[in-house]
Amino acid sequence: MINIAIFVSGSGTNCENIIRYFQNSDKVNTALVISNRADAYALVRAEKLNVPRVVMSKKEINTPDSILPLLQKHNIDFIVLAGFLLMIPDFLIEAFPRKIINLHPALLPKYGGRGMYGHHVHQAVKDAGETITGMTVHYVSNICDGGEIIAQYSTPINEDDSVDDIAAKENQLEMKHFPQVIEDVLYKTFCDKICHN
Repeated sequence: MINIAIFVSGSGTNCENIIRYFQNSDKVNTALVISNRADAYALVRAEKLNVPRVVMSKKEINTPDSILPLLQKHNIDFIVLAGFLLMIPDFLIEAFPRKIINLHPALLPKYGGRGMYGHHVHQAVKDAGETITGMTVHYVSNICDGGEIIAQYSTPINEDDSVDDIAAKENQLEMKHFPQVIEDVLYKTFCDKICHN
C-alpha cells in the first residue's frame, strides 16, 4: 500500500476528490491531510471521510524535527499539494525526491510564481485576453511553480467569460484529471512495489 499525504490551505475540493478517488483502492491510501490553516474547510472534508488531519504552522512545516517524524509516523510515501499556499522547504524535497507533486490552475510556465494562486491566476488569464486556460501538474522543486511538468490539460475560454467562469472551467479539469494523474505518477514511481501485486 502506498500512503499519500495531501497538503492543503483552503476549501479542499481537490482534497475530497482525491480521497474519494482512492477510497476503495487496495494499492493507494490517503493516510494524512496536513493544513497550515486551522480554518481550512479541507479539514472538515477530511474528517467526514475519516482521514487523519493535522494543522501545522508555517514554522513547524519548515522545521525538520516537527514535520518529518509526523510523516514517518503515518508511513508517508508520497505528498500531493492540493491548494497548498506555502513553499515546500528544501529538506522536505530532499527527503521525498520526485515524490512531491503540485497542481497549478494555469498552463505553466505562464501565470506561475509567487502570488499566483487561485483567483489571482484566473484574473491574470482574463486580463491577458487568453483564449485557453488549463491546469498543470508538476513535480515540486525549490523554484515556485518551476518543477518539471508532468501533465497539462486545457479548456477554451472566451472574452465574455468572467473570472469566475474561467475558474469554473479550469476546476472541471481538476476534478476530472488530477486524481488520475496522481495515480499514473504513483504507478510509475512505485511500480516495483505495486505493479506485480
